[in-house]
Amino acid sequence: MIGASRTGSLREELRRVLIAPEAALGLEVRGRTDAAVLVPLYEAGGELHAVFTKRREDLRRHPGEISFPGGRYEEGERDLIATALREAEEEIGLPRDAVEVIGALQPTPTIATGYAVYPFVGLIDAGRTWTLSAREVAEVIELSLPALAAGYARRRLARRGLPIRTDTYLVGDHLIWGATARMLSDLFDRITAMQNENGAHQPGANRAPGSGARKLSPSRSER
Repeated sequence: MIGASRTGSLREELRRVLIAPEAALGLEVRGRTDAAVLVPLYEAGGELHAVFTKRREDLRRHPGEISFPGGRYEEGERDLIATALREAEEEIGLPRDAVEVIGALQPTPTIATGYAVYPFVGLIDAGRTWTLSAREVAEVIELSLPALAAGYARRRLARRGLPIRTDTYLVGDHLIWGATARMLSDLFDRITAMQNENGAHQPGANRAPGSGARKLSPSRSER
């Protein structure tokens, strides 16, 4: 479970600006297939960090891309929160009882694959050891939110042989775009609102350049 060192104030501040998990379940988003991801966050060195997976290069869908752990809803699961927790445990060995789900982000569609993706934010302890799914995950990537915010830019990418210009986050050689970038933008906007309300710096990130209200439905060339 979350250790005693986790400050209650940070937890409550985040809860206030995130969507309540139960409310998120009732939001409508375009997509043929419901799916969920976990957005694992932990605090280290006075900064919030997020945990991502890098998919194997030999996968048919989204090879080599960086995303939050997650996947499609399975029949019989209690809800999409359970889906996110199950997928995180399967993909990176994060036990469900090691996550405190404190809220959700705006669900987002993936046009190319037809998913309606529901992101749930969970607090975890720092310094975890990961157990990767050999079938899906090539690497676990842990990045601080300030580093991600500093790496924001609208960049030109090639998607299915066509050039697109889209929101991206680049840290070192780790490029995040598509649905995951939209989730990060939403998270940054909410943290910025939290900081503005408090009138003081909280562990998190400076606002990404150009962040603010962004379209939640991508163009058909985007993921």
